[in-house]
Amino acid sequence: MYLDVDAVLRAVSEGEPGVELIKRVGEALGEVEQLTSRLGQMRRDEIESLLASGMSQNEIGRRVGLTSARISQLRKSGTPPAERAFFGSTSTVIAAVAEKLEAGKTAPGPVVSVDDVQAYERLRDLVVGLGLDATYETVKPPGEVWLNRDGLVVICGPRHSALIRQVLEADRVLVFEHDRRGWYLTDRSTMRVYRSPEDDGEPGDVAYLGRLPRPDGQGTFVYIAGIHAAGSAGVVHWLGRELPALYRDVKTRRFSTLIRCEYSPTTREVVSSERITPIYRHEG
Repeated sequence: MYLDVDAVLRAVSEGEPGVELIKRVGEALGEVEQLTSRLGQMRRDEIESLLASGMSQNEIGRRVGLTSARISQLRKSGTPPAERAFFGSTSTVIAAVAEKLEAGKTAPGPVVSVDDVQAYERLRDLVVGLGLDATYETVKPPGEVWLNRDGLVVICGPRHSALIRQVLEADRVLVFEHDRRGWYLTDRSTMRVYRSPEDDGEPGDVAYLGRLPRPDGQGTFVYIAGIHAAGSAGVVHWLGRELPALYRDVKTRRFSTLIRCEYSPTTREVVSSERITPIYRHEG
């Protein structure tokens, strides 16, 4: 479907002139700007996909009626990075971070761990670098969170939310499980078990990264959860380096993978991260 410019102009010009007309024009220009941005992103995304498939800039240009130089300009233009679409189609990413009731702590109520705060701060820096805004909210016990929103990133382990445990059942390959030793992750395709180095006194963790279905069936959300809180920060550390390649691979489709990280035992700052399983696609 193409934009009917005359229809838009007629709609904007209806009603009283003056202040109201200025407001309507401003709203229409905002919608046009958003549309232009999204279309530019789609074009750049497709160029990158064709290049990744083996086509040259010359061949792409020849087929679409542009010079190779123009294709290069489009790739380097002010169009937002294609990978920003990983977080949704809105301009603001919402990070929902779990509050936890920590046994034996002196805090008067639920708290957000230092590691989860680090994860959010890294995530905020990442999305701001993509030209997006970021906002923060807490998931209060017992873990209720509104999942039917675009641009949502949930940082909340399944032990803190029955709702999250139910949604995670959509992943038939990578699963959270627990026994007397604590929580761990299992890759059912290989039957390999991944436990947290932190449980053995080592400064590291293993975490889940994926895109899960919303309960309303109208989209997905990004989900990040370590076996311990440090793992979430490790995922965002990894995304800071690998997001462009990940987006080229999965776009906005559902997937999951596991990330291992190491952190400083004194500051708990993540110092390294790596993907330790394949990227499993949940749909075609």
